[in-house]
Amino acid sequence: MNKKWMFAAIGGAAVVTVLLTALLVNIFERKTEGRNPFYRVVEITDDIDDPAVWGKNFPHQYDSYLKTADMKRTKYGGSEAFPHIPTDKDPRDVVAVQKLDEDPRLKTMWAGYAFSADFREERGHAYMLLDQVFTERQNVAKQPGTCLNCHASTYTLYKKLGDGDITKGFEKMNQIPYKEIVHSVKHPVSCIDCHDPSTMSLRVTRPAFMEAIKTVKANQGIKEYDVNKMATRQEMRSFVCGQCHVEYYFKGDTKKLVYPWAKGLKADQILEYYQEDGHKDWVHALTGAKVLKAQHPEFEMFNQGSHARAGVACVDCHMPYQRVGAMKVTDHQVRSPLLNIDKACQTCHNVPEAELKSRAETIQDRHMELRNVTFDALVDYINDLKEFKDIDLEKSPNKKLAQARDLQKQAQFLFDFVEAENSSGFHAPQESARVLALSIEKIRQGQKIVAELRKEKTGK
Repeated sequence: MNKKWMFAAIGGAAVVTVLLTALLVNIFERKTEGRNPFYRVVEITDDIDDPAVWGKNFPHQYDSYLKTADMKRTKYGGSEAFPHIPTDKDPRDVVAVQKLDEDPRLKTMWAGYAFSADFREERGHAYMLLDQVFTERQNVAKQPGTCLNCHASTYTLYKKLGDGDITKGFEKMNQIPYKEIVHSVKHPVSCIDCHDPSTMSLRVTRPAFMEAIKTVKANQGIKEYDVNKMATRQEMRSFVCGQCHVEYYFKGDTKKLVYPWAKGLKADQILEYYQEDGHKDWVHALTGAKVLKAQHPEFEMFNQGSHARAGVACVDCHMPYQRVGAMKVTDHQVRSPLLNIDKACQTCHNVPEAELKSRAETIQDRHMELRNVTFDALVDYINDLKEFKDIDLEKSPNKKLAQARDLQKQAQFLFDFVEAENSSGFHAPQESARVLALSIEKIRQGQKIVAELRKEKTGK
C-alpha cells in the first residue's frame, strides 16, 4: 500500500473513531437524561403551591402547563379570545364568548339563577380562578368559599385552616363567604394539588372526592377505601381529574361540598339521590318549580363510556406523553384531544388523523342534534308551566301541579347533566343519548299533566 492510501486509511479511521465516540457520548447523555427525568434545583416541600417553583425542577412540564393559557376552539368546545374593555369591576382585556348570547334557551332554563346572568365558554386551567373571580355571577348571588375547591390551588389553604388537617380545613373553607376567602389563594390548580412533592406520585387532595369515591367503592364491596393508598396508578390518572370535573352540590347551612354518588355515577342515579335528599338549587323564576343546576360531570359520564371500560384514563387523552429529547414527559397543557390527535389518539388508533377527527365530530354532530331536540322540548314545557306560575302550592295544594313542577325539575336536571358535561357527547355517546331520552320522557309526562290542568281550569 503506498503512503497516500495509508494516510487516507488512517485519517478515515480517525474520523470514524471520532464520530463513533461522539455517538456513544450522545447515547450516554441521553440515557443519563432518561434516568434522571428532573433537575433538583430547589427543594420542594408540601407547603409550596407556586407552580413556578416546581417548574425549576420540572421545566418541561411547567412549559406545557403555561400553555393552558392558549385559547383555541374545536367545533363544539374551547374558546378563542374575545376582546373585553377592562373596568374597575372586571380588569380582564380578553374573555371567552358569552354562551347565553349564542343560545338564549339557556336563559330560559336557568331563569332566576345566577347562570342566567353570565355563562361563558370554558377556557384553560390558567383562567379557572380569574374567570370565577370576575364572573357576573359573583354580583348576583352570594357564593360560598366552597366554590374555590375546583377553581384554585387550595391544598395549602386546607392545611392552614385545619392546622395540618386538610379535611378540617376544607370544612372551614366551605363556610366562609367566597369574597372573604378568595384572597387567601393565589394560583389556579397547581402541581401540589395532584402530586406528592417528595415522590412526585399522583395523589388526591380534595376531601370531597375522597369521601365520595369511598362510598362508590363501598357499594362495590370494597370497605374502608383509602384512595391515596389503594388506587392503582392508572386509576389515579383519572381520579386526580375527577377531584373537580364532577357533579356536586353545597349541603345545608355549612355549604359542605358533596358529590352525590351514594346511588351511583349515572345521571338518573344522581337524580334519585337528589329526589330522596330533597335538595334544590333555586326556585325557577318562570314556573315556580324547585329545580337543580347540574355542574360539570365529565368524570361521571366518562365512566359510562367505552374508553373507560377499556382502561383508558383521562390523562391518556387530555395529557398524553410527548418526547422532549430522550425523555418521555406528560403534556400538562390539558386540552381537547382533537387539538392533539397525533399524540392523544393515534397512539392507540392506527387511523389517519383526518378520519379520527371526522369520527369524533360525527359523534358530536349527532349528539348536538338530539340535544337541540331535547332542549326545544324542555323550553316548550317551561313555557307551558308558566301559565300556572302564580299558584302557591303552600296555600293552594294541587297534587297535579306539584307533580308537573317536579317533572320539570327531573327533566331539566337530566338535560343539564348532559349539557354541562364538556365532551359534547363524546365521552359516552350512548349514555348521553339515553339520558336525553329520559329527559324527553319526563317532559312528555309533564305535558300530559299540563293538558289535564288546563282542562280543569277552562272546563274544556
